[in-house]
Amino acid sequence: MSDPGPNRPRIIAVDGPTASGKGTIAQALASHFGLPHLDTGLLYRAVGWHCRSRGGNPDDPADALAATRFPDALLADPALRREETGGLASRVSLHPAVRQALFERQRAFALQPGGAVLDGRDIGTVIAPEAPAKLFVTASVAARAQRRFLEMQARGEPVSLAAIEADLAERDRRDRSRSTAPLVAAPDAVVLDTSDLSRDEAIAAAIALVELKLAG
Repeated sequence: MSDPGPNRPRIIAVDGPTASGKGTIAQALASHFGLPHLDTGLLYRAVGWHCRSRGGNPDDPADALAATRFPDALLADPALRREETGGLASRVSLHPAVRQALFERQRAFALQPGGAVLDGRDIGTVIAPEAPAKLFVTASVAARAQRRFLEMQARGEPVSLAAIEADLAERDRRDRSRSTAPLVAAPDAVVLDTSDLSRDEAIAAAIALVELKLAG
């Protein structure tokens, strides 16, 4: 791939399933390259949480669409990081109208002068298909469940490893089988499997891969 050039935004797209490490990697890439970062999954978490808190049904297209008009302040609410909120996000993301409502917000962030790092599930395929650097970060369900289990234990949350593994498998099924923007690696994305990598090893590998892509 050719060099993005001085006037072309350096867009770095990081996609992958839940708990694959894509968020941590995206933050590290943003810091390394001096770019702003957007966790697009947080937008869907806000929609899911706002929908539920207003008494709506995340599985109902109309209720979910109405919740896309959430207040910006909600993005700073720690409740969005809860495990249950991730499930709500996966459910509202199935609705094409919700994805379209959030599309322009993500697209504008990606196209800001200088570029940006975005992580999610359809950045390289839908939001910024022209991104010069695309990563698809993945890991086995077992490895991802173990990571989430340890995170929740550290926060003192009641947790069951088996329940987490089942939930991740169900989220994968929903994300990969939805009709609009399913979770899939872009044809020109580099796949990074973090199953057997430590946090630092995964970050180092991601930085090296992106540097190669940006350099052409």
